[in-house]
Amino acid sequence: MIQIENVAKSFTLHNQGGTVIPVMEGASLTVAPGECVALVGASGAGKSTLMRLIYGNYLAASGRILVGDTDVVTAEPREILDLRRHTLGYVSQFLRVVPRVPTLDVVAEPLLAVGVDGETARSRAGELLSRLNIPEPLWGLSPTTFSGGEQQRVNIARGFAHTYPALLLDEPTASLDAGNRQVVLDLITEAKARGAAIVGIFHDLPARQAVADREVDVSAFTPGMAA
Repeated sequence: MIQIENVAKSFTLHNQGGTVIPVMEGASLTVAPGECVALVGASGAGKSTLMRLIYGNYLAASGRILVGDTDVVTAEPREILDLRRHTLGYVSQFLRVVPRVPTLDVVAEPLLAVGVDGETARSRAGELLSRLNIPEPLWGLSPTTFSGGEQQRVNIARGFAHTYPALLLDEPTASLDAGNRQVVLDLITEAKARGAAIVGIFHDLPARQAVADREVDVSAFTPGMAA
């Protein structure tokens, strides 16, 4: 479902004479449907960079990144947007939403975007918010007013609302209490069971051991860090 072949990435420092800094080379990885692969490596090894390359936030200098039938490296912007709408979900560490939109609609939005009717979409959103212990009286409020932990749980609910065939998870259990942490692990396990291909960053070692089928050390793809 996700296939990365010989990907390289560099950054150009335009304010420092155009200096080019290579940050990744030879990155290759395959993630099958129903598999969770955890990215590991020291801080600065390139875990977040690889996730952003897969999502299309960064453009690879060379290689291929296939998500389903779409090569993220060569895809047009409209193809990337369509991929994110239908195929590739991303649960980041931070919630970014339009102010004043009710929480229930924030979580339902990925379903509405793919044509699910409003009643069904909001029912699914409510189910996830309940599982993640967001009290119903808060559903009509903007999550921008919530605590950091509540915002993280809203972000997780939004990320799991649509049954994406592929998912990127950036520290999905960070800063959660034991109960909500277990809910997130259950959601990941359920996504795997329905066939989602998952790439994740988990600094929470027990969480990583609970859901990851294998680990990939991205240091091997980072110039100057490979053993």
